[in-house]
Amino acid sequence: MSSVDDQATEQGLTRALTLLRRLEDGILVALLSTMIGVAATQVMLRNFFDGGFYWGDSLVRVTVLWVALVGAMVASRDDSHIRIDLIGRMIRSEHQHWVARLTRLFTCAVLVLFTYGSGQFVYYEYIDNAIAFGDVPAWVCEAIMPIGGGVMALRYLLLALRP
Repeated sequence: MSSVDDQATEQGLTRALTLLRRLEDGILVALLSTMIGVAATQVMLRNFFDGGFYWGDSLVRVTVLWVALVGAMVASRDDSHIRIDLIGRMIRSEHQHWVARLTRLFTCAVLVLFTYGSGQFVYYEYIDNAIAFGDVPAWVCEAIMPIGGGVMALRYLLLALRP
């Protein structure tokens, strides 16, 4: 009976992870489409109609930030970030898994620091009531930094602990 429960739990976890992957991919596609659409619209409105949306450039800047961090989150789920593996090439293959673990733990530590620092930044933006554009508070636009950093830190911790 225990193996049946374990299989059901594993299947449920697999479904949840698949759903999260699709959600991340969908958010990334929506953000990228929005960014390209607003930027192209701004260019056309400026060149052909001598106008544009007063919030368009600010929205494109915010979506660039969101695309970068959501894209980094997507890359972190399979440990497919850019890396320099000079040391890994010089170490014998039976010791490379330890170097990979140390690298992932170091990456996790850097991401924890980034998450903390960006969380402080977003908090101060919230306290200062800073406005990004229109009536949109700046902290809402910047909230992806501690969220993305936290998700990536957790993923790299799990990758480092994975057998």
